[in-house]
Amino acid sequence: MKPDSPFFLGEICSSDRGVNLDTLKNTIILAIEIAREGREGRKVGTIFIVSDSTSVLKQSKCLILDPLKGYPEDEKKITDSDVRETIKELAQLDGAFIVSDQGIVVSACRYINSTSKNIDLPLGLGSRHMAAASITKETNAVAVVVSESSIVRVFDDGALISEIIPELWLLSNYSLHLNGPVSSRTEKELTVLSAGEENSSRQK
Repeated sequence: MKPDSPFFLGEICSSDRGVNLDTLKNTIILAIEIAREGREGRKVGTIFIVSDSTSVLKQSKCLILDPLKGYPEDEKKITDSDVRETIKELAQLDGAFIVSDQGIVVSACRYINSTSKNIDLPLGLGSRHMAAASITKETNAVAVVVSESSIVRVFDDGALISEIIPELWLLSNYSLHLNGPVSSRTEKELTVLSAGEENSSRQK
């Protein structure tokens, strides 16, 4: 699937998000690839925090020595195929990836300082999702979470705004966490369920 694929991403990556749409699209597609492929024969979970990277860096810290530190920005573009393969390897480690609005993966293996204050997550979503919801509530970033159950979830302004199911057969065993009306799109063995516009727009 190519990063410029037009299909459903326009519904998730709307201009209301206030982030670079190309960067967000490329990040979501990379997350979908990780959810589908896993690594070393096992499922992988990780987080991408997109945009407002300066604020996100201030509210996070590295769990280990940052494996991306010291590399020039032009070697850390999320559109670069070598970088994407590197991210897939690093996704096996704990922590989040911080992606700038310009599509530079500025840091990896970050611990997100999160709080449950004013966050209302559906039951069944754990600490990774709490961190994603919290950081998007505290900053102008959008978070993309890859669950070990092979679901990709997108958070904005502290709320779950979209759930992406890479494989159609998962539908039979999957329970929605989105509240209220949802829209559904299916294309090329990929299903996306999005919150209604009245539930998902960031309040400026």
